[in-house]
Amino acid sequence: MSILEGAFLGLIQGLAEFLPISSSGHLNLLHALFGLQIEHQLLFNILLHVATLAAVGIVFWKDWVEMILHPIKNRTLLLLFIASMPALAAKILFDDALDYVEVHNTYLGVCFLLTGAMLWLTQILSKRRAAAKTEKTTVGAGEALAMGCLQAVGMLPGVSRSGSTIFGGVCAGLERSVVAKFSFMMSAPAIVAGMLSEGKDALESGLSFGNDLAAILVGMLVAFVAGYLSIRFFMRLISRVSLNGFALYVTALGILVIVLQLTGVMSDAPAVETVQGFIRQLAAIFG
Repeated sequence: MSILEGAFLGLIQGLAEFLPISSSGHLNLLHALFGLQIEHQLLFNILLHVATLAAVGIVFWKDWVEMILHPIKNRTLLLLFIASMPALAAKILFDDALDYVEVHNTYLGVCFLLTGAMLWLTQILSKRRAAAKTEKTTVGAGEALAMGCLQAVGMLPGVSRSGSTIFGGVCAGLERSVVAKFSFMMSAPAIVAGMLSEGKDALESGLSFGNDLAAILVGMLVAFVAGYLSIRFFMRLISRVSLNGFALYVTALGILVIVLQLTGVMSDAPAVETVQGFIRQLAAIFG
């Protein structure tokens, strides 16, 4: 893996992890179209998660310190535990099915479309509740559970974790900025769980950096910076800016994926080995 590839993948991970566009869906799409193969992919995934986790920790460091020092008075830790339960249950019950969809692209286009639909509905519901002044400003157990259930849906590649959890919170009646903050904090337990799961696999296969150390470090740095900036950007704009732009983007991406699958350019699992091969297939279809 080159340093440029490491930086590019770090950028995708950092931005798409927190913006409602699905990081896993974008990475799957890149693998499928360009046959991107990384020698130490599992280890690289873990370290990118470390970088994005660090971004969450730094942005909300005051909240983490407060909940750790006052776990009884501050209910956030308990609410995060409640919100994490549905995804944990889904992982235990549907582990094999989730492992399959993580590396196959059968439902990738449909999942992007699902993300688009949730974002459209989020915009409509939040606008109506804001006009009626019925939005809640405090996350309770019921709201945390609703967001947790949608986080379980967000485990599917192409379904944005942040987009689905924000949708769940808005459906539960919460104000968008409150939902966004709790959604980003919910990502920390999810990222830690992913790191532990992938770390176990990495230990079993043997940890090795090979010649990719420089590229991995650059990817981590880029993922951290991109993740930090995307959280700050989204938190600042979530209450003022429409989600329809994100919805339009992922909807168009979902349609594109389905078209590529129907025309044979993109297969269920990564098949196109090079950018040149992808371009040749497009030329054959449209030329």
